Amino acid sequence: MRRFGFAFGLRVGVLALALTGCGSDDEGGEEKPGPPTTDAEVMGEPHAGQYHLGPVDFAETEWHNACAPGGMQYRSSLRDATGLGGEYLAGVANEYAQAGGVCDACILIQTGTGRSIVARVVTYGVEQEAGDIDVSPNVFEALHTGEFPRAMTWEFAKCPDAGTLRYEFQTEANPFWTSLWVRTPRVPITKVEVQSANHDSFFEMRRGPDGTLNDDGGFGTGEFTLRITGMDGQVVTETRSSFSAGELATGSAQFE
Repeated sequence: MRRFGFAFGLRVGVLALALTGCGSDDEGGEEKPGPPTTDAEVMGEPHAGQYHLGPVDFAETEWHNACAPGGMQYRSSLRDATGLGGEYLAGVANEYAQAGGVCDACILIQTGTGRSIVARVVTYGVEQEAGDIDVSPNVFEALHTGEFPRAMTWEFAKCPDAGTLRYEFQTEANPFWTSLWVRTPRVPITKVEVQSANHDSFFEMRRGPDGTLNDDGGFGTGEFTLRITGMDGQVVTETRSSFSAGELATGSAQFE
């Protein structure tokens, strides 16, 4: 059954061929996924539905991932951390996408047969039912025991440790219009604020449907500080001396 979704697309809810998940900018060689994480601290309300083999994959074999840059894929240098060491990816329905607010968040999926796995949300769109999710081949393989319907529940969850936060600036970001993604957070992000040359006090950035954080007036030049609030109330601050268009910056902190 084809599901027409958000403009960035989710995908079809039918079985598909297993995918390696290597994008065109990755060097050759198929890598075996690391062991999945099967339990995590959860937050928010549980949602019930079915899981489908989307497919969701970094190579975007069927559809563009809504949380990736428009017309581009997730950077190869981000894929190991984003995919939790094994391309463990998922897409949720529009009803729970928070207009891009759940991009790069993790969810804990628990099936009716007793299997579970943590996956990273990299896309969203229209599903058969609001509680349904689409998953990558590695997630499907870890969960599926031949059951149908493929009943499960999912909840937002704390991700496995993937190092410090990463800051991916859009290729057209500049002092007068500044836009970035906060990548690989351990907890879902609810708010990002900036204090900069153009903002004497902290100013809340506008969330874009692709998961970007946007300052439509720009940071200005020189030093700026980001204040990032997680779903569980944790706050991380990051001060940087400057930024450049298209930069992928490694942060100094991460949520606990």
